[in-house]
Amino acid sequence: MEQPYVYAYPPGTAPSAPPPPQGSGIAGGIVDQRFCAPYPVDMAIVRKMMTWTDGNFVITDVNGNLMFKVKEPVFGLHDKRILLDGSGSPVLTLREKMMSLHDRWQVFRGGSTEQRDLLYTVKRSSMLQFKTKLDVFLSHNKEENRCDFRVKGSWLERSCVVYAGESDAIVAQMHKKHTVQSVFLGKDNFSVTVYPNVDYAFIASLVVILDDVNREASGSS
Repeated sequence: MEQPYVYAYPPGTAPSAPPPPQGSGIAGGIVDQRFCAPYPVDMAIVRKMMTWTDGNFVITDVNGNLMFKVKEPVFGLHDKRILLDGSGSPVLTLREKMMSLHDRWQVFRGGSTEQRDLLYTVKRSSMLQFKTKLDVFLSHNKEENRCDFRVKGSWLERSCVVYAGESDAIVAQMHKKHTVQSVFLGKDNFSVTVYPNVDYAFIASLVVILDDVNREASGSS
């Protein structure tokens, strides 16, 4: 049975797609077709920097409805994150490969870490970087000669763009929101626009991985 989920806009009330819809049809249904919408989806992502709970990432739509949250261990190994949907069911498991030269992450379906459930792999495009650049390889791309998606982000600007393959076709964009609450409550607030027909669970996982890679690079927690 499919788990319930929340669209960013009720059917028939979505704003017009920005012309041209660059990401249309490129990244659809990577995780599940139910996480694709025929209109732009705006997600608000909050990372609590000082927390003892198991959900330091919360992802909502523009109306504050819970879409996803991220569960990570408070104690023990910190190499795994679980992306949960609004009902608390696991959508993706993100696992960092320890001792990897390129900060390599594997993303699996649901709560699994079995290779048969591997959906895609994310890694740094190179070891030395001034701006974070990640390459994404879908599970069928065994050779990894050419990436299926690229993530280019600036840690100083807290922004990133997700591209399809090595093209200039944009599938999602993120920027940081500076608010009084973020300063005084120890929270990072991000706004992500996911282009039409692009899997927004896929994009959410890339933002979580990008944040983790950046935190490791800067030595922050």
